[in-house]
Amino acid sequence: MNQHIPTNEGTTPIDHLIDAEIDSKPTPRAPVFASRTVEIITGLSLVLIAFNLRPVFSSASALLPEIITQTGLSSFGAGVLTTLPVLCLGMFAPIAPRLAQRIGAERTLLGVLLLLALGTALRGFSSLPLLFIGTALAGACIAVGNVLLPGLVKRDFASRTGMMTGLYTMALCAGAASAAGFTTPLQHAFGGSWSLALGAWAIPAIIVALIWFPHAFFRKVRTKHAGFRVEGLWRDRLAWQVTFFMGLQSSLAYCIFGWLSPILRDRGLDGVTAGLVVSASIMAQVVTCLGVPSIAVRCKDQRLVSVSLVAFALVGLLGMLFAPLAGVWLWAIIQGIGQGGLIALAMTIIVLRSPDSHIASHLSGMAQCIGYTLAAIGPLLVGLIHKVTESYSATSVLFVVLGLATAFFGWGAGRALHVGARTVEI
Repeated sequence: MNQHIPTNEGTTPIDHLIDAEIDSKPTPRAPVFASRTVEIITGLSLVLIAFNLRPVFSSASALLPEIITQTGLSSFGAGVLTTLPVLCLGMFAPIAPRLAQRIGAERTLLGVLLLLALGTALRGFSSLPLLFIGTALAGACIAVGNVLLPGLVKRDFASRTGMMTGLYTMALCAGAASAAGFTTPLQHAFGGSWSLALGAWAIPAIIVALIWFPHAFFRKVRTKHAGFRVEGLWRDRLAWQVTFFMGLQSSLAYCIFGWLSPILRDRGLDGVTAGLVVSASIMAQVVTCLGVPSIAVRCKDQRLVSVSLVAFALVGLLGMLFAPLAGVWLWAIIQGIGQGGLIALAMTIIVLRSPDSHIASHLSGMAQCIGYTLAAIGPLLVGLIHKVTESYSATSVLFVVLGLATAFFGWGAGRALHVGARTVEI
């Protein structure tokens, strides 16, 4: 049964980073750094890994009109392309803890970086099949990285919680913003080749893999097993409300990643300017990503916070769709403030609705597995609507529906309750 909970005023930023290895026995231990230099390099490596977990989404968006024109890809096919990595987030997230238990989180992340670089490089060939295969491979790698990286940040830098949480969050946004803003200039630099511009984003992943290699390869790894299970979570109504809130706000976010640049270009902006507008929207997310958790935990519940953030995200998006282009930068910032807050609130609510860290980890897994699968529908529908109507204006109906549904489930997930699940040691 759901239980009322007190306001969580003592929560720190690091408490909202979910540890995917919390069920593991023996408990994973933080490394003992040989020197201050090694510690700094490790922290920098984690931040750089975070940077590489977003370019796949926004880089293709920036060049979607060129891809459609030069390959003959339909609008629906473009929707499939933007949907594919999001779908992989839901499909492959559950395997991350098992990989970490078998070979260690550090070595798993090394594999993630190498395969992410491979998948991104495959997009560098002027081949539609390789474009889709590379996108799927990259999406699978990002799914695993999304799950494991926050736990490593939390475990290895528990004494520097605020700084590392801020750097981690900014790196995620910076990766997406950089790909949105620089992919079109890269295409111009490569003589108009969209494929080489996409494939170039493999280089940062390779560099970070080389930096991360010593930390991953030379650390002794002990095989672990799952020592706990959580019962009753998948039958709990509140858990499903949290999951749908996570999935629907993600659907809106990945519609932005996948389609905002083509929408703005269809309205008359050139490719470089459209990419920079998307970058501005994404970087605006940093402000609320960092600020919303602290605000949310001090509220009696999070219902009004969720509805307010949906309003910002939706108004900003509709402004970019229909308002005069002279104000597009302002609308982009408003949208980013709302969207960044929703992402942070969704992760915060997972923690606040969980009575212990084991349940938080499982609720996070449920929200990512089901939520990202649900989120994949949004970008696909944008492509389908554009194919049928030959207009992006009609997608506003989809965005309004997604926004209202997000607000509805956010209201339910924002109640000051705990999910009705319990942790059992095995």
